[in-house]
Amino acid sequence: MGMILLALGLVLIVEGLAWVLAPSFIEQMLEMLRSLPISARRQLGALAIVSGLILLWGAQWLGVV
Repeated sequence: MGMILLALGLVLIVEGLAWVLAPSFIEQMLEMLRSLPISARRQLGALAIVSGLILLWGAQWLGVV
């Protein structure tokens, strides 16, 4: 449970930093995402999931987790 809270905390920090440091860039990215078809958004979501799993696997392989 502690690792989940740590992971969520890190996600919130990164997300918050993006909004604080580059709010106009975030708005542009959201507009770009809105213009993509649903299938492309789903592919991006699947890519994010696979990337996250690879990062978690790599962290476990290195002994970080």
